[in-house]
Amino acid sequence: MGAGHDHGHHHGGPAPTGTAGAAYKNRLRVALGITLSVMVIEIIGGVLSDSLALIADAAHMATDAVGLAMALLAIHFANRPPSGNRTFGLARAEILAALANCLLLLGVGGYVLYEAVQRFFEPAETKGGLAIAVAAIGLVANIVSLSLLMRGQKDSLNVRGAYLEVLADALGSVTVIVAAGVILVTGWQYADPIASILIGLMIVPRTVKLLRETLDVLLEAAPKGVDMAEVRAHILALPGVEDVHDLHAWTITSGMPVLSAHVVVDQGALDSVGHEKMLHQLQGCLGSHFDVEHCTFQLEPAGHAEHEAGLCL
Repeated sequence: MGAGHDHGHHHGGPAPTGTAGAAYKNRLRVALGITLSVMVIEIIGGVLSDSLALIADAAHMATDAVGLAMALLAIHFANRPPSGNRTFGLARAEILAALANCLLLLGVGGYVLYEAVQRFFEPAETKGGLAIAVAAIGLVANIVSLSLLMRGQKDSLNVRGAYLEVLADALGSVTVIVAAGVILVTGWQYADPIASILIGLMIVPRTVKLLRETLDVLLEAAPKGVDMAEVRAHILALPGVEDVHDLHAWTITSGMPVLSAHVVVDQGALDSVGHEKMLHQLQGCLGSHFDVEHCTFQLEPAGHAEHEAGLCL
């Protein structure tokens, strides 16, 4: 005896249709344009000033650009309509883009750390004044991009990956400015590789956190903030509900949590209230307490579960 019901809630910036990241694609485009422009300036400035920290920052800008481009491409595919073979469409494309951004960030962080250690053995003369000027331009551009992505990073893992790229680069620009200032005032050239190491170390913790959240989605863990024991308790508290099994909750992509459950109901209660009212009660219960986008319930009489293969309690 199966029945399904679907409902949705939307908060903040995302549009009422499409994935959470779709509402921020124009802001991502602007951030991408800014990032590409500053990347070129930093490469030229890093070569002219012989600043590894500035070149490292430019390299991170390059990964920012790749990350932003991937985020935009993922949004494009993720918001294509579902098909017969892909019933959720390509919504997971945004999560895959977030994963790719994590790998990029970790790769850049490792490369910068390696190059910084090499420069301790082969120090170079860094022109502090030029490095400060170029890094300051990069910092201003990063602040503008961060302001564009600030809101979206709360709604979408895809946008958050792009946001963390830009944030790490902003921190890198600050570090370059400080290191170049030390070189300008004291002439201590080791400030440049030390700054590069700090840039690499700043990238890793945030990236690991994003990677963990991304893998949770890919491994279909319960949505963040959804306590499954509490969900079960809410369902069991409804009049006429005797038991619940095969209770699952997962996330297709950011802003699209999904829940399904087999709900065992008392036949007498079901006859008195009807299937539709029972479904509305279940929907109202979960909708008022949990932010679950799609809910599917199967109503069944006591004893039915014994005939189901592969029961997952």
